[in-house]
Amino acid sequence: MRVAVVGATGMVGNVMLAVLREQNFPITELIPVASEKSVGTAIEFGSQTYKVVGLATAVAMKPDVAIFSAGGETSLEWAPKFAEVGTFVIDNSSAWRMDPTKRLIVPEINGDILTADDKIIANPNCSTIQLVLTLAPLHKKYGIKRVIVSTYQSITGTGVKAVQQMENERAGISGEMAYHYPIDKNCIPHCDTFLENGYTKEEMKLMNEPKKILDPAIQVTATAVRVPVVGGHSEAVNIEFENDFDINEVRKILHETSGITLKDDPTTNTYPMAKYAEGKDDVFVGRIRRDESQANTLNLWIVADNLRKGAATNAVQIAQLLIKKGILKVETHA
Repeated sequence: MRVAVVGATGMVGNVMLAVLREQNFPITELIPVASEKSVGTAIEFGSQTYKVVGLATAVAMKPDVAIFSAGGETSLEWAPKFAEVGTFVIDNSSAWRMDPTKRLIVPEINGDILTADDKIIANPNCSTIQLVLTLAPLHKKYGIKRVIVSTYQSITGTGVKAVQQMENERAGISGEMAYHYPIDKNCIPHCDTFLENGYTKEEMKLMNEPKKILDPAIQVTATAVRVPVVGGHSEAVNIEFENDFDINEVRKILHETSGITLKDDPTTNTYPMAKYAEGKDDVFVGRIRRDESQANTLNLWIVADNLRKGAATNAVQIAQLLIKKGILKVETHA
């Protein structure tokens, strides 16, 4: 099938291409898409070389599926144009996530709701995906009332410019700043832009998206912090349940959940860390313990590579699910 990757030259786009290769996604023709300044650039994919094209050219090629990671404005303008020519769009920006007419999908949780009418499908926020994958089986068993989440987010969530800033700071080189402040040896409680209510857009995504994916009755509050880490996002999560729980049963449930790797043994200093999540597709959960300050409440620690399960891997899994459901037909074009 023809597969377009919109934003193919960006940090997430590069990971998208890597995941498509690793998963042996059935591609007969790759259509790498980027801004006009990148048009004509060569992209190596497998044993072949493809030239980057612009958005209008890509629409005219009528790909079977287009995976977007090029920002909200690009998605708002171009996703409908792809959909109009019959392309299934999987969008990694925030543009369509809270649109009531669009599905917000984590395949392991709510992939069953996808239909052939869902031409534009939203990929959740990176921090949301690892959170809801952990919450979903626990909500099903115990009923979640409230979640308090504090994130420790990798600079890769900002992009190449942020990685360069940190590398410059560590090398003692002056350069372009992705943040208002130095990031090396620092934590910045500021992910995305501030809103009138004092929260950032990133925090509001974490507060709103789980409700759409899991249950609108769940109350979520968040604080998002940028840390000088490359490997992935970490989250300290406090979960208040409707019903009491057994801590060993919680561990068993998470251990048996697809997409989750349990790393939880204080006696051997075993717990998830961003350094060891990098390059992996699973969500890692540990530091599981009862909140001793109030009833029916649990603390745990969640880590995942934000560029993979938090973005590229989840998007590719959505495309794979469309194939599995027979919505996206695998055919060889003449």
